[in-house]
Amino acid sequence: MNDATLTVGSLDAQPGTKARGTVRADLGTLTADIPLTLVNGSRPGPRVVITAGVHGGEFTPIDAAVRLADLLEPGEVHGQVIICPVANPPAVYEGRLNISPVDGVNLNRVFPGDPAGGPTERLAAWLFTHLIDGADVYVDLHCGGIDQVLRDFVGYRLTGDPDLDKATAELAGSFGIEDVILGLKADGGNSHAAAARRGISAVLVEVGSLGQRDEPTALSRVDGLLTALRHLGVLDQQGSVPAPIHEWVWSAGVTAEATGLWYPEFAFDADVIGEVTEGDLLGRIVDPADGTQHTVHAPAGGRIFYGMHGLTVAPGDELAALAVPWDPDAGPSPDTLRTPGAGHGSDEAAPRP
Repeated sequence: MNDATLTVGSLDAQPGTKARGTVRADLGTLTADIPLTLVNGSRPGPRVVITAGVHGGEFTPIDAAVRLADLLEPGEVHGQVIICPVANPPAVYEGRLNISPVDGVNLNRVFPGDPAGGPTERLAAWLFTHLIDGADVYVDLHCGGIDQVLRDFVGYRLTGDPDLDKATAELAGSFGIEDVILGLKADGGNSHAAAARRGISAVLVEVGSLGQRDEPTALSRVDGLLTALRHLGVLDQQGSVPAPIHEWVWSAGVTAEATGLWYPEFAFDADVIGEVTEGDLLGRIVDPADGTQHTVHAPAGGRIFYGMHGLTVAPGDELAALAVPWDPDAGPSPDTLRTPGAGHGSDEAAPRP
């Protein structure tokens, strides 16, 4: 029997119970009410933490997290599950953007945070201390934002710990998503990277484009989460066979170097985002004042996994991210890759500044 009380701040769940509510996080100049569901199983097992709403404008992951919280019953759970559907209330409810309207900071660039820093850095520290750091497994749910088309993928970071990397690779393959992208370093400010550095099996799950509110996608995401929980032994197995996956590694990230109107050459359908070779034209940024064009070319070859759909861009905005199939014997060194993440776009498994 599990005899441990599950507690986060002022919210707690006794063994065999589920508790739902909000916990207030002190961010210095303001507070944020963080919604949580604590599912404390009646039997022992791992602690799994699932977050969504790290960014605003990513609606399907939030929807899926809430649906999962409704479904899970403590009597069916081995271990403990903590679900946080809105990890960044200011960005979700006020900004609907990757950056917080409070201070202009992207939460998923500053983990594990700073309890003495600005509001978003304090929020990262609160989430890391109260949720992520105590987990055995961490799953961070995202999708293409309101201006991004994205091909579904799971991402995780290699840590150099063979047991941890093997467990995380198996977890990444359990969601029923074909493409898995490896980050060759566990550095940067992403939540899943910070968790990996702490020895936690952590993955990023990106499903859906353009921040759409899409019930079929949300239901599919819930099914994938349930499959992953069965893989972890949190839920009873149902004898399902893992789907085949393809492993990739980031080859390049492309960011805007000018302000203007973005006219990409690649398709907007996430299922047919194309392959490019180094030097291919990716699109043009046009100055609306005088029509001056700034051409953007692929700095490396690969498949485009996400791309900018929005019309207006500024320097630093991510225009595209490219990945190539991963060959651990002949693959590139982490130091030779021009990885995505210099701008303000989607989250992936590659290092971020």
